[in-house]
Amino acid sequence: MPSIRTKSNKSGKSRKKIDSSHYLYMAVIIAVVLGIVVGLVWGGPEGFAVSLKPLGDLFIALIKMMIAPIIFCTIILGIGSIAKAATVGKIGGLALGYFLVMSTFALGIGLVVGNMIHPGEGINLADATFKATESADTQGFLLGIVPATLFSSLTSGNILQTLLVALIAGFALQKMGPAGKPILEGIAHVQALVFRILIMVMWLAPIGAFGAIAAVVGATGIQAVISLFTLMAAFYVTCIIFIVVILGGLLKLVTGVNIFKLMRYLGREYLLIFSTSSSEAALPRLIAKMEHLGVSKPVVGVTVPTGYSFNLDGTAIYLTMASLFIANALGQPLALGEQIGLLVFMIIASKGAAGVSGAGLATLAAGLQAHAPQLVGGVGFIVGIDRFMSEARALTNFTGNAVATVMIGSWTKEIDRVQVDRVLDKLEPFDERTMLTHGHVSAADTQRSNEMAAQSEVLERSHAR
Repeated sequence: MPSIRTKSNKSGKSRKKIDSSHYLYMAVIIAVVLGIVVGLVWGGPEGFAVSLKPLGDLFIALIKMMIAPIIFCTIILGIGSIAKAATVGKIGGLALGYFLVMSTFALGIGLVVGNMIHPGEGINLADATFKATESADTQGFLLGIVPATLFSSLTSGNILQTLLVALIAGFALQKMGPAGKPILEGIAHVQALVFRILIMVMWLAPIGAFGAIAAVVGATGIQAVISLFTLMAAFYVTCIIFIVVILGGLLKLVTGVNIFKLMRYLGREYLLIFSTSSSEAALPRLIAKMEHLGVSKPVVGVTVPTGYSFNLDGTAIYLTMASLFIANALGQPLALGEQIGLLVFMIIASKGAAGVSGAGLATLAAGLQAHAPQLVGGVGFIVGIDRFMSEARALTNFTGNAVATVMIGSWTKEIDRVQVDRVLDKLEPFDERTMLTHGHVSAADTQRSNEMAAQSEVLERSHAR
């Protein structure tokens, strides 16, 4: 969890220092507003606003530069997570099965809503982007998946080749057992570097958003603004319905727990996520709070970390709705078969996108690059509102993992229902002082561990006698 730095004033009291991500957030907002104004004032086919399109193209080129390494590292580490989760038996298998079903369901909901509201329809930006490339036949497509060399997949720009090599490497490392652990750790460090570069690239988002929005509004007028906000509003409504109706209904049916009480219990985490646009910012606190809620450590230890890579409901909804928006805006709507193919790829590619704000945008570009490369340029059209949508993505991802932890704890009978009721009824509030830098162990957990250790010592002595 990122630290909140403080600065002392003359009175001796400390005040919070605004996190740098807030400045980026405000800059994107200002850039979007300025882009709309410039597009409306200096619009037209030959207007100044349209000439700003290269700024958006530059930002998208930088995002595309990051696609291959992000997908490569994410898939390999994701397979490693599967292997790790599987070793805990029933809990890991149950968690992975649940995550797969819910992620697929969320992707399907995004497709259904997208086909109902037809986001982006009527903008007609086909002339503002490059033309579609000719599609290869089935034989050419299959042969094109295999790269010329093992490492050329990372430089060729073919995402399916990157995906294939990542899957092969992931399963090979899995077969290596302990010998592959150092390599996985090295890839984890590479992923950290890639995400750090991505964060640096995201600081250019205001420039990219300004250029893209100005060009879009300049070419199409106010219709582009209406379509963008329609997409954003529809996405937020879809996420709210998914949380309250789908997740809330499942939680009530399986455990009897009220979704609103659980969300109230996680209120501080929601504020943290909203301010950072990343659900991973609240990962340590979710682990601590789920244990305090009464879910056993093995369930929390497997479900929460694995869910952060494999249970990204908000990201799944976003990927499908944004893809349909771009396709409709470019006048190249996706057929049902293309939508299903995109959905299958997104199931794999979306894993691990929860860690960094902006990774969802890169995953969207990766999916379009693999299945509809003629639509990748359209990603620039939603850069301006992606930052607004990232909060809903992160909050939905976080809520989905909290619900999954409680449900899997109930299925495996590894949950203290009395403790759950006491905590959610505010009879046993979470003590913020128990949050430690390492381990995040509560006082009650420490006491139970000490008691168990004492009992074990007594038993050992009795056996020794």
